[in-house]
Amino acid sequence: MSETHQKGPGARPVAIVTGGLQGLGLGAVVELGRSGFDVAIVDLPEAPDMPPELAEVEAAGGRTLYYAMDISDLARHGSVLDAIAADFGRLDCLVNNAGIAARPLTDLLDLQPDAFDTSVDINLRGTFFLTQAFAKALLAAGETAPESYKSIIIITSIAAELSFTDRSQYCVTKSALSMVTKLFAARLGAAGIHVHEIRPGLMETPMTAKVGNDTIARLIADGVVPLPRQGQPEDVGKTVAALATGALPYMTGQPIWTAGGLNIPRIL
Repeated sequence: MSETHQKGPGARPVAIVTGGLQGLGLGAVVELGRSGFDVAIVDLPEAPDMPPELAEVEAAGGRTLYYAMDISDLARHGSVLDAIAADFGRLDCLVNNAGIAARPLTDLLDLQPDAFDTSVDINLRGTFFLTQAFAKALLAAGETAPESYKSIIIITSIAAELSFTDRSQYCVTKSALSMVTKLFAARLGAAGIHVHEIRPGLMETPMTAKVGNDTIARLIADGVVPLPRQGQPEDVGKTVAALATGALPYMTGQPIWTAGGLNIPRIL
């Protein structure tokens, strides 16, 4: 566990961001920090080099703490959440960002069970049960918790609705997470806990850079995306921050496309 900037516990709302060391997760960490949150970063490395962007959280008066955890290790969920609650003094938001892409790209008819199972274990099973544990922690805190907007945000993908036959395991897990969002939203709404889904589009991140082809640039050049550019981590981060701060208070269980209009149905 490592830390940047120390201040009194409990003063600011606390968000947990899984997969927060890079890409969309790091974008969420920075924008949450700018929006008044302290942030617990959960990711895989035991002793990472912390990204310099975290200085922006400190500059905004916040702090970050790092916790190493593989979200597919369900046995660790409870202890890590307990540690975060103890270190920060409160829990307010969980951003489920951690996940794996479909690598290598594999035709649907050639996909092997082990690749499918790995995606399910991390993207779906890990996210589901971490969400369950976090929800239980919020409910257990009850009236003793600091007054604030409580939320769970699940980062899915355009692949939750659009089909990519060379990324079938990714599509299956992300579409399932859309239902996970609805289920938890329905269960937790009466307790004042909002559950949101964000569907990023063609994003420019280390994960997408590993594709190693010009597919995204070609799609943008062909006008597939009405706003003709790749999305950036801060685009998703700003959406996360808006939801986590309660800027859309009468909404839960709905997907928000952060995709430059890619989801607009068009024939030509």
